[in-house]
Amino acid sequence: MADDKTWFITGASRGFGREWSIAALERGDRVAATARDTSTLDDLVERYGDAVLPLQLDVTDRDADFAAVAQAHEAFGRLDVIVNNAGYGHFGFTEELSEADFRDQMETNVFGAMWVTQAALPFLREQGSGHILQVSSIGGITAFAGIGAYHASKWALEGFSQALAQEVAEFGVHVTIIEPGGFATDWAGSSASHSEVVPAYEAARERMQEARRSRATSGPGDPVASAQAVLRVVDADEPPLRVFFGSAPLALAKADYEGRLATWEKWQDVAELAQG
Repeated sequence: MADDKTWFITGASRGFGREWSIAALERGDRVAATARDTSTLDDLVERYGDAVLPLQLDVTDRDADFAAVAQAHEAFGRLDVIVNNAGYGHFGFTEELSEADFRDQMETNVFGAMWVTQAALPFLREQGSGHILQVSSIGGITAFAGIGAYHASKWALEGFSQALAQEVAEFGVHVTIIEPGGFATDWAGSSASHSEVVPAYEAARERMQEARRSRATSGPGDPVASAQAVLRVVDADEPPLRVFFGSAPLALAKADYEGRLATWEKWQDVAELAQG
């Protein structure tokens, strides 16, 4: 069995955050679990006692992020696994996005993860170890119509996380970007937000929904099963920078990247022309 670990998990009230919290607690680890409403964590406190520290947190509040991470470190004495899981999907075509739609998506999915990461780094550096898990998506490396704001947030998360991995390796800190496919969470349900509809995009919206259904023919992944996968990642001596969760993302990524390479090669003469 791996050495006991101390986790800090945002968005622990449901979905991946909840299942990964339970998996860690079940094997004897300790978890600082954050949620906007800590009453959603009452059953975990009742079941696991002092091994779980419930923390009320809105990740868009930078000062609160730093305070919560510091409180978790003070309570448990160390931090080993930081999971930036809090986030949501916003649905809306680019023309439909209000300023608030776009800013709110970035505030939670990008800035929230950035603030928690920054808050944790001094503790991880000082102890010379740690593992930061950034919950991205297959939508962090490819893109589909109707969720451009979400894609923008996940591409941003992946960009700063890849740079981060290079910055902190010398301190013994690992970074893994988790890229799930479709899972049976409420990402597209009650957790989602939606822009005001522009009627001109109705036909495109129907095509988008049909494409989503066709990509989901194998059925959504099981968040409970994903917990065993995340334990494999955090227990690895050399964890990956990126890892897919689910069977569908690999084929999507291959098709996308093969298309990119073909286009770049086709237009290489223009690239060289631009160089002068």
